[in-house]
Amino acid sequence: MLIRLLRRTALDVTPLRTSRDYRLVFTAAGVSSFGSFITYVTLPYQVYQLTGDPLLVGLIGVCELVPLLVMAFVGGALADYLDRRLLVLGGEVGFTLLCGVLLINSLGDKPQLWLLYLVAALTAALDGLQRPAMEGLTPRIVAPDQIPAASALNSLRMQLAQLGGPGIAGVLIASVDLAWVYAFDLATFAVSLVCLALVRAVPPPPAADRPSLRSVATGLRYARSRPELLGTYLVDINAMFFGMPQALYPFMAEKLGGPSVLGLLYAAPAVGSMIATVGSGWTARVHRHGLMVVLAAGAWGLAIIGVGLVNSLWLALFFLALAGAADMVSGLFRMIIWNQTIPDHLRGRLAGIEMLSYSTGPLLGQLRSGLAARWVGVNGSIVSGGILCVVGTVALAALLPTFVRYDGRNGLARKQAEDAAWAATAADRAPA
Repeated sequence: MLIRLLRRTALDVTPLRTSRDYRLVFTAAGVSSFGSFITYVTLPYQVYQLTGDPLLVGLIGVCELVPLLVMAFVGGALADYLDRRLLVLGGEVGFTLLCGVLLINSLGDKPQLWLLYLVAALTAALDGLQRPAMEGLTPRIVAPDQIPAASALNSLRMQLAQLGGPGIAGVLIASVDLAWVYAFDLATFAVSLVCLALVRAVPPPPAADRPSLRSVATGLRYARSRPELLGTYLVDINAMFFGMPQALYPFMAEKLGGPSVLGLLYAAPAVGSMIATVGSGWTARVHRHGLMVVLAAGAWGLAIIGVGLVNSLWLALFFLALAGAADMVSGLFRMIIWNQTIPDHLRGRLAGIEMLSYSTGPLLGQLRSGLAARWVGVNGSIVSGGILCVVGTVALAALLPTFVRYDGRNGLARKQAEDAAWAATAADRAPA
């Protein structure tokens, strides 16, 4: 019986076995993300080191927000019109160059604070261009019935990077100059660039819409017409805006053990996320996807409250791990809704909207937590954010009953019908 239970809940690795291109993309994104998470920890720590001000650390999120808001729409429109593989590859080249700028800046006698904010903004803009194409690759290189498994594998890839990257970053920050930390990230891009260059072309759908304001508006109208999509966006934005305390990690680390524990704080949510992902086989048999997103978002808020109420490193890590597990369950079901229900000719544009939903919340949340910490302290900021997250989740569930009742089997059938209808009328829409 135990063996049967393990088989039913174990991670499904079928996409890795059956798709060569998925293996290459999985490897490229995994290695690149590993290095990027090292920089993700190091850049705010460098701002903290230069200023000692929680608001200025949180300001990184503001610098990233505006370019992300603009470029996510541009990237989504391009991903529906161009070869998605080339967009991903071009983005990776850009990230490599920006990492080189951070390395050069860290080598100076007085690293420039303004340059850190500029690189953060440019990285966000480039992420907005690349991420929709990356998200849009998955439905094109794996079979429809393997989407839940691929979503779980993508999450595992991210969590491995989130677990290993910050852990190594903490050790490196405590033991070597920051230049070596950025150099480590720079080295990871060599692997990702080679893997992405080997992926076969992923041409756009037939009669793809040209990038324009009209095509962007088409994507927005489609998202607005789907209550289950609106639910995934709003519930996650609420959870991350109120319950994202990452801007406060350097200050928590100072009280809980110093710079050497900073990486542990960043990595703890990934531990919980990884446990949830490895045991994610059950998600393929659950069809009330909206309800699961709501329950998981509420659990995230409760765990964040726990983080703010304790003054022990190990208890803080425990609650952060619980929060990570809850966030991963929410993320898995949101990805299933997106990848199983959105027609291919709109996948890039909707991926851009998705990116805004899961990015703007954390970015604004960094600013919120930094401001609140000035008024009520670090722990007060975290606890109040967790409480507001739970209250907001309950309110959204009441306002979006269609989302809570959503059944994934209906969404998959609709996607197949919409893809078939688009293909059948492609010749009529093609330019003369």
